[in-house]
Amino acid sequence: MANRTPLYDAHVKAGAKMVDFHGWDMPLHYGSQMEEHHAVRKDSGIFDVSHMTIVDVAGIEAKDFLRYMLANDVAKLTVHGKAQYSSMLNESGGVIDDLIVYYFTDESYRLVVNSATRERDMGWINSVAASFKVTITE
Repeated sequence: MANRTPLYDAHVKAGAKMVDFHGWDMPLHYGSQMEEHHAVRKDSGIFDVSHMTIVDVAGIEAKDFLRYMLANDVAKLTVHGKAQYSSMLNESGGVIDDLIVYYFTDESYRLVVNSATRERDMGWINSVAASFKVTITE
């Protein structure tokens, strides 16, 4: 049996076709993709990210750590709760994965990374973090 997000029942009630996504029951679509597209354009939609990996980054070098590891500049984040989409980079500047980074303070951030690549991503995050004064909490 796959894991279920807190929104599972709401997805089923809304008519979602549920599929396995790396061990999670996730909605693939809600019937006609054209109707779904128009509904989102006319009103709104949500993307259930509650299956994704949440990583808190804290410490006096949190901003420097993220500026080293991410393509976009987290220094542009200055308002509590604001977020930035970015790519996590390897030491050569190649893309490892994409993620969302949330700003709390200059010493406290939250990353939302893909659950499908959790082990690889966490391995990289922890290996880079070893060179900075930061704490990584999953």
